Amino acid sequence: MTHEDSRVQTTGRNQSALRDHNERLILTKLSRQGPMPGSEISRVTALSPQTVSVILRELEQDGMLTRGTPMRGRVGKPSIPMELSKNGAYSIGVKIGRRSATVVLTNILGEVLLNRSVRYDYPIPGPIMKFLNEALTQIRTQLGSRDWDRIAGIGIAKPYEIWAWHDTIGAPQRDLDLWRDFDFADSLGQICDLDVFVENDATAASQAEHLYGAGRAWSHYAYFFVGTFIGGGVVLNDAVFEGPFVNAGAFGSLPVRTATGETRQLIDTASLYLLEDRIRATGSDPSAIWQDQSDWSQFGPIIEDWIAQTGTQLAFAALSVCSVIDFEAIVIDGSMPGRVREGLVARARQELETLDTRGLHVPQVVAGAIGPQAREMGAAAIPIHAKHFLALHAGDVA
Repeated sequence: MTHEDSRVQTTGRNQSALRDHNERLILTKLSRQGPMPGSEISRVTALSPQTVSVILRELEQDGMLTRGTPMRGRVGKPSIPMELSKNGAYSIGVKIGRRSATVVLTNILGEVLLNRSVRYDYPIPGPIMKFLNEALTQIRTQLGSRDWDRIAGIGIAKPYEIWAWHDTIGAPQRDLDLWRDFDFADSLGQICDLDVFVENDATAASQAEHLYGAGRAWSHYAYFFVGTFIGGGVVLNDAVFEGPFVNAGAFGSLPVRTATGETRQLIDTASLYLLEDRIRATGSDPSAIWQDQSDWSQFGPIIEDWIAQTGTQLAFAALSVCSVIDFEAIVIDGSMPGRVREGLVARARQELETLDTRGLHVPQVVAGAIGPQAREMGAAAIPIHAKHFLALHAGDVA
């Protein structure tokens, strides 16, 4: 079963659904705010102490919660905080990229328990499905049958319209056209019985940042992920907002002005494929930027020039999006070493100070905290939150 646009429930809740809602509410509060005793959970959820006590007991029996270290107060018995059990639930995340695919197994805390990758010249469905089948076999062996049943599903993070890449990545159109009618749910259904959730790769990355990274500090921000092609996400009211056409945060399409005065899209002025082209033009092999995302120092001035250009473009883009929505912050992350990411943030901050910001609140510009794994981690978060938590996406009703 594929889940892409069926997250909103508009009908009333019966008693069973209300119990499910209250369980999700408690799990969500523990996920966002950390371990809490029952009395504090009752306060932050506005549920009665008796209701909380019953739900906590059932969730503990189901293996979803575990007891923390007793907290001693000034008087009375010590309170016992309840926390998410790292073995309570699992999820599988898949990132399909231009040069590689990655599979991760995560637990309910977002911890990565297994990470497998495969590299290729360009993505083709057949070899990628073979790789996924091998990874799923390894995961089944690692977890065993009991914990395999605790997997919430498989999240797939992929760019929209992969078949349109042929000019940029030099792939035969006939090979990329295989993606046009490819059905992940049908293909994965032949090798496993897990639910499948498909998401845009940059939106998935924004979900990882919001759940596990720097995004936890703000309720309203714009997120830019600099990958082969730049993309992004929008977070409003503490949840990822996708829009009626699931296209919010498509920042790669933002019009920007180049140093020569030409109007281009941000995807053509602030993406990693431009760095790859620059490295290749010098006669060097650019594959290192995909193979080692911890150190690009061997490319020296080329990297610095790319940071200067990309950071400048990100500043223009940041100001543009803040003229539409009053964001608290701009979060910048990507498939790159931390030093490069920090360079982009510094350049964007510097450039933003030179722009005309009349009538606008100038947002903080900060670095993301997840990095190259953001897309697969965000993909893994989708099924586990669909099954156990509330409001991963703005507008969701559990």
